[in-house]
This record gives sequence, C-alpha cells and structure tokens, in this order.
Amino acid sequence: MKTVYFIRHAKSSWDDMSLRDSERPLNERGFRDAPFMAKLFKAKELMPDLIISSPAVRAFTTAQFFAEELGIDIEKIERDPDTYLGNEDYILHRITNLDESLDTVCFFGHNPTTTNLANIFHDDYIPNTPTAGIIKIQGDISSWKNFQAKEAKFVEMHYPKQYLK
Repeated sequence: MKTVYFIRHAKSSWDDMSLRDSERPLNERGFRDAPFMAKLFKAKELMPDLIISSPAVRAFTTAQFFAEELGIDIEKIERDPDTYLGNEDYILHRITNLDESLDTVCFFGHNPTTTNLANIFHDDYIPNTPTAGIIKIQGDISSWKNFQAKEAKFVEMHYPKQYLK
C-alpha cells in the first residue's frame, strides 16, 4: 500500500505587498488552521515516512506545524524548489520515483497544483482544495512506479471549515 497526502499551505498574508510571493507568511487564520489540521492528522494515527515541501514560507511553515505535531525533526523536511512552481506532472514524476522503502509521503504545496492532482485521482470534479486542506490518495500497490490514476484513488479530503466554524 502506498499513500500520498497533498496538503495545501494554510491561509497566507497579503499585508506586506513588498514581499515576494514566495516570502509571504501565514496570516492569523493560517496560524490557527495549520496546527489544528496537524493535530487532526496526528489523531488519525498517520505518520509519513517523508515530508516534501515547497520552500515558500507559507508552505514550509505549514509543513513545520505538521512535523512538530508528529514529532518529526524539522530538519528532515525536504525542501523541493520545484514544488513551488511545479505542476502536477512534476509532482507525479517525483512520486513515481520515490524510494520504494517509503510507504507514506506528504507533499506541502500550492494551488492550482494541489486541486489538479486531486482531480487526477478522483472520479468527481473537485473545484478547489481549501487552504490547509489535506487530500489523501492511496493505491494498493507495492511500487511507486504504479502510482497513477488507474491504480491509486482519492480516498478523502479534510479542511478547516469542516471542523472550525
């Protein structure tokens, strides 16, 4: 069994327009939602073998909340610069080339890539992955090389507004 979680960064701030897009931090809601979703993830007794994150501040900060909640050393988060602007083809290439010793991997990234990836594996159309949304894709496969739409499927999606009002 191979499992990938696509996690969209938590809500980011637009307060400082002088910042580059990659430097935008989380806003107040992002700092509320990221730790909440990390706790939800941990409550499901999930433990990734690898965390890969866009180096953008908002994505990496979200990944840090998850790592801290799961007791994973932040230094073990792999920053992949190509996930920042990378499209779904790049992410799928990364997945199909993962080390076979890994069974569960989390990718922290951005829209529209996160939503596009979800739609590759889902039978119905998903219009948007909300910020801090978690999408679970799973395949009853033994090799990452087989992680594709006919072998792996959308299992579930969780996002803050399902739980926080």
